[in-house]
Amino acid sequence: MAYTSKNVTTRKFDVVIVGAGGSGMRASLQLSLAGLNVAVLSKVFPTRSHTVAAQGGIGASLGNMSEDNWHYHFYDTVKGGDWLGDQDAIEFMCREAPKVVYELEHFGMPFDRNPDGTIYQRPFGGHTANYGEKPVQRACAAADRTGHAMLHTLYQQNVRAKTSFFVEWMALDLIRDAEGDVVGVTALEMETGDLHVLHAKTVLLATGGAGRIFQASTNAFINTGDGMGMAARAGIPLQDMEFWQFHPTGVAGAGVLLTEGCRGEGAILLNSNGERFMERYAPTLKDLAPRDFVSRSMDQEIKEGRGCGPNKDYVLLKLDHLGAETIHKRLPSVYEIGVNFANVDITREPIPVVPTIHYQMGGIPTNIHGQVVLQRNGSHVDPLNGLYAVGECSCVSVHGANRLGTNSLLDLLVFGKAAGNHIVDYASKTKAHKPLPANAADFSLERLNKLESRAKGEYSQDVANDIRATMQAHAGVFRSQASMDEGVKKIAAIRERIGSIELKDKSAVFNTARIEALEVENLIEVAQATMVSAAARKECRGAHTVDDYERPADDPVAPLGRNDAEWMKHTLWYAEGSRLDYKPVQMKPLTVETVPPKVRTF
Repeated sequence: MAYTSKNVTTRKFDVVIVGAGGSGMRASLQLSLAGLNVAVLSKVFPTRSHTVAAQGGIGASLGNMSEDNWHYHFYDTVKGGDWLGDQDAIEFMCREAPKVVYELEHFGMPFDRNPDGTIYQRPFGGHTANYGEKPVQRACAAADRTGHAMLHTLYQQNVRAKTSFFVEWMALDLIRDAEGDVVGVTALEMETGDLHVLHAKTVLLATGGAGRIFQASTNAFINTGDGMGMAARAGIPLQDMEFWQFHPTGVAGAGVLLTEGCRGEGAILLNSNGERFMERYAPTLKDLAPRDFVSRSMDQEIKEGRGCGPNKDYVLLKLDHLGAETIHKRLPSVYEIGVNFANVDITREPIPVVPTIHYQMGGIPTNIHGQVVLQRNGSHVDPLNGLYAVGECSCVSVHGANRLGTNSLLDLLVFGKAAGNHIVDYASKTKAHKPLPANAADFSLERLNKLESRAKGEYSQDVANDIRATMQAHAGVFRSQASMDEGVKKIAAIRERIGSIELKDKSAVFNTARIEALEVENLIEVAQATMVSAAARKECRGAHTVDDYERPADDPVAPLGRNDAEWMKHTLWYAEGSRLDYKPVQMKPLTVETVPPKVRTF
């Protein structure tokens, strides 16, 4: 089918939200309750968004089961992120955490309960009391289905608030006017194949992560970085894209996530000698060290020949000592995953696990209100009028170089609500829509028609698979400068092939081949941002561990290859020319003293 401007329809809304996961629906709820006309676009039914897969809990210093306060949570988040997180944003998130959790409870969230009726909290990696002295119980949990319960709770509240959902719609491109302000988006309706212009006073991107740029991933197939692709094509930079979290406990051979809640409940990691090896790497927190630390320790055990199985390529997660009753009560999904994906009954035997790509710390740069910010005139940062981003597609930056478990669901709630509040205030002052440019749909029409008219070319999934293989090989748990430099060249070569993707099926109705081809155009933006940013950062920090950068010989307690003098800064990647810029890390919190950098030990 051929696309023309004559059959493009235009609709008007106060706010268009792209993505119906936790952050998008928390923002839409705030907006709908304020009486704004909100459209929420989603590639899938809202309760199938990837937030539904989050298992372990929501981090908040409620102190229901052990001594805790937000200052400890703040310290853990700064340290866990290897000092790359902005301390003002981290303080804001940790102070707001108890409020948003209690608010979610009042919305009807079915948290597990303690005997006294308070919310059940479990320990999680990197979360401590008294500034690192001992583990703390901070993860507010609904068994191991916390994201599922949260997403359904938010969806029910949105239905009650009469939010408008556009289900099985894919946003394509941001629309910017002559002044550079965002005034809407173009979107494809999957059921008909029609292109639409959605005219808005404000656009909010909540499209989640892009873990599908890697071969082995815990991410859903929908996680193709659509919001980041839209931003990159519109000239907006992507921040800190070199930092990708490998979750320690993906099921070996399947990549399916086993929540950190397993270790929070007392599960332990074993090598082929039956040794609880994390006691050597993290003598205080052991199996509850942060994820980057545990993943590297597991990888080291495998490299040194202490892996398990016939190929010695995984380690074991032992849960049977917890008892069947505890497992079925606190970890029912993990039990089902063990049976279905590893043919293992975790109440009787350990399950094979390997580090698996899970989460991106980087994304579209924003402030604590969710406003997308652009760096102008050196270090000066200005909000981009009309555009917000929240959730995993954004970079506030609260996660720095490595996210602590449970802070992802917290991020969705805190900044989804904050963005909603800020948009309500902005909308009350902005009564009219800014005019759409005359060529509002032209860029998307050109993209679609190139796909439609190409008579000969490559299959989109062949290109996507090559992206994934390249990223897996050159941006893994351990990296080397030579490998990353080679990865930059390979991804640049794959980018040249994007323009040769052909559609064999050119039908209109529910054409999944067309959607997949459009998703590959987003995958390549994220992959190139990641590879170029990683190759440029000449240090080790958090999830970015490079073999070339060793600890200085004359300083045995220095951070492993971390260079605070030169690299305490955020990376900004621009699609045009695949160029990099940088901006400083915000070290000053809002009300408390700065947490100065030091060696990360656990």
